[in-house]
Amino acid sequence: MENNEELNVTEAAETVSEEVKSEETVVSEQAVAEETVTEEKPARGRKSRARKQKIETTEEKPQSEWTETVVQISRVTKVVKGGKKLSFRAIVIVGNKKGQVGIGCAKASEVIIAIQKAIADGRKNVINVPIFKTTIPHPITGKSGAGAVMLRPASAGTGIIAGGAVRSVLELAGIENILSKSLGSKSPLNAANATIEALKSLTPFNDVAKKRGLTMAELLN
Repeated sequence: MENNEELNVTEAAETVSEEVKSEETVVSEQAVAEETVTEEKPARGRKSRARKQKIETTEEKPQSEWTETVVQISRVTKVVKGGKKLSFRAIVIVGNKKGQVGIGCAKASEVIIAIQKAIADGRKNVINVPIFKTTIPHPITGKSGAGAVMLRPASAGTGIIAGGAVRSVLELAGIENILSKSLGSKSPLNAANATIEALKSLTPFNDVAKKRGLTMAELLN
């Protein structure tokens, strides 16, 4: 009987030890699985970050050297048979600040379309401006309709002494020092057109020197 009891005790102890070992193996397997899951998560995060970086590092489009300035947007009404037709007129100055500038004027039923048409019109009417150092070669006056603009050369450091549409035209033409005075009509379109006419009529020193049979140094001295 004692031997049987000892056998039962040893069998019970063995079963308990086997159950404990099985529980330990299950716990260890769960811990290993949790570690693998935690290791996989940052890897996914890295992939998503890499994808975001790829999206952010897209190639930028080259910027155009031309600059546009909207001078005026006015509402225009046209009387037709059925009533009044509403539209918008946009005046835009286009230039590259390197001696080329133009003015565009267009009408459309929407403001954005009118601006786009005016920009296209301005690029078609670009003129070349003769710039001597940072100013114009000589004084000149331009006229357009009832408006007139007087331009005078200025020394370095003077800046652009002008306002409104005249200033926009001179800035986008690339002139840094100049004196101006607007005469007559105060309309932005007339002022801009008068400035363009004045810049068109400028004569470079090279052409004058050739006509007189002199060099540039002789002409300037």
